[in-house]
Amino acid sequence: MKRSRLFIRALSVMAIMLAVVATAGIGLILESKSYIFNTSIPPSTTPATAPFPVGVNAFSKTIVENPEVETYYSDTFAENRPNRSPWQHFVAAVFMNKAWYQSLASPVSRIAVIWPGERHEEVVDHFGEILGWTDEERDRFAATIQTNVPVINEGKFYPGSYVTHRFATPEEVAALINERFAADVMSRYTYDVAANVPLEDALTIASLIEREASDFENMREVSGVIWNRLFIDMPLQLDATLQYARGSRPTEPKWWPVPIPRDKYIDSPYNTYMYDGLPPGPIANPSTEALLAALNPRETDCLFYFHADAGDYYCSITYEDHVAKLKSVFGQGR
Repeated sequence: MKRSRLFIRALSVMAIMLAVVATAGIGLILESKSYIFNTSIPPSTTPATAPFPVGVNAFSKTIVENPEVETYYSDTFAENRPNRSPWQHFVAAVFMNKAWYQSLASPVSRIAVIWPGERHEEVVDHFGEILGWTDEERDRFAATIQTNVPVINEGKFYPGSYVTHRFATPEEVAALINERFAADVMSRYTYDVAANVPLEDALTIASLIEREASDFENMREVSGVIWNRLFIDMPLQLDATLQYARGSRPTEPKWWPVPIPRDKYIDSPYNTYMYDGLPPGPIANPSTEALLAALNPRETDCLFYFHADAGDYYCSITYEDHVAKLKSVFGQGR
């Protein structure tokens, strides 16, 4: 009898604990969706007033750091940056494609997130799944964005959170993204900015930075190395471009496969080991802070860099020093 009471008591405690965990989990999920919903702000009808500061000139091949960039970053992006995802976005990423998650709090609306550094195919898949689009509707969605000025396949699926009606058409959703891109990027990319760096080049470099770097400071450091290589016609040799080239193959199961040595021989214009200069266009859709970093590289003598497993950044002026650092960190000059 005593054992029965102890067993029932244990079951009761376990039931209470499970209920508490379930309640907390539901609370976190609801908070996540509320956060995503609240950061899905429609684009402003008033164009941004402050153009991007610029610290590089692609034509004179010079870098002169603009002291305004840090203030511009803090005032414009640091306090409102869904691009650098807090925990709510990670929760949303797990459940975003689940119908029950989308129906929480608002059964008539749908929330979709474009993550910085995604390919357009990933964006199309996410939106198509959430809104139940056919293949033809997904193609229309992509084309509506890609054929908008500037006409490029990647770089304009602007990262952020978007709220739409559950029956929104591809054209309606594409209009939201085009409007956000126009408000946050095009309105800031004035004639004077373009006179230093053409927009398509800046978007391409920003996409490379987005895939290669971490926080804003590291983005500026990597940007400095990329520009240094471009200035001396040195191949960029960036693994992210190998991932894009390989991921574009119909037989590749992943969009961003881990590079292997033989990928350096992929015959693609996006292979920056095989072809000099910038790839023919962006390899992903960058955040505005990556674009700001592309326009404002750190002035450096480095031509080589790598990141350690813990995220530490190392750069070198010479290849010999680069290999030495690789051996000291990884035990081999990989």
